Amino acid sequence: MECKNCNNTLRNAQKFCDECGAKVIQNRLKPKVIAQQVNEQFISIDNKFLSTFIDLFRRPEAVIVGYINGTRKRYIDVLQYFAIALTLAGIQVFIIKNFFSSSTDFGLGFAEGFNASGSKTENPFGDLSPDLFTKYQSIIYILTVPFYALGSWLAYYIIKERTYNFTEHLVLNLYYTAQTIIITAITSIIFLFLNIDYIITSSILSLPVFAYLFYILKRIFKSSFLETFSRFLLVMTIYFMSMIILIIFFIITIVTYLKIKGV
Repeated sequence: MECKNCNNTLRNAQKFCDECGAKVIQNRLKPKVIAQQVNEQFISIDNKFLSTFIDLFRRPEAVIVGYINGTRKRYIDVLQYFAIALTLAGIQVFIIKNFFSSSTDFGLGFAEGFNASGSKTENPFGDLSPDLFTKYQSIIYILTVPFYALGSWLAYYIIKERTYNFTEHLVLNLYYTAQTIIITAITSIIFLFLNIDYIITSSILSLPVFAYLFYILKRIFKSSFLETFSRFLLVMTIYFMSMIILIIFFIITIVTYLKIKGV
């Protein structure tokens, strides 16, 4: 018998490949087999998703530093976890657009007023849809992660705390962003069903999201409260400055695109 992933020769009773670590699948795909796999990955008490989710709150250094140092089996891979988070964000957008579209009326009213101000020549954003940012929410999340990573890496590089390189800071911020997306998506959906305005929900969650980044930095770098706070402020300063540059680039790109279209 051979491993279906790496073609390594296996013993008949072997359950895992000793070369690549993959689980040996001997049963044909049936509803029962798929249900068992879903249960193992997402529903059972000891599943990786639940362990990753809980430990990113309880001891984030175990998940993040563990992954950086080579631990791969205990928790969900960082890219898989981020993909799950984006999936939940997509479900959130679907629910909002199809069942709670009135919850964003405040934002729509502002956008309509902005679009109505001036002619198309004076206002190149006149034809932009208010749903633009909602539609491309996942792309925006993906684009912001490198800027978070740049902020934390530069901040610690400046103060000569260079334990982790940029790629490792990218892992840190991928886990952080995925966790905040999951919390935001789940909380927003619950609040919407409780008839709490989406804008209010987003505002309520803003402070805990940034406080959670502070908590992660403190646990990973094991610094005092004041040291962590000063570094956190530097991280956020670099992040917001880089985001301003991104927003300016985004605006210039849209204006250029609209001009090419002849709007």
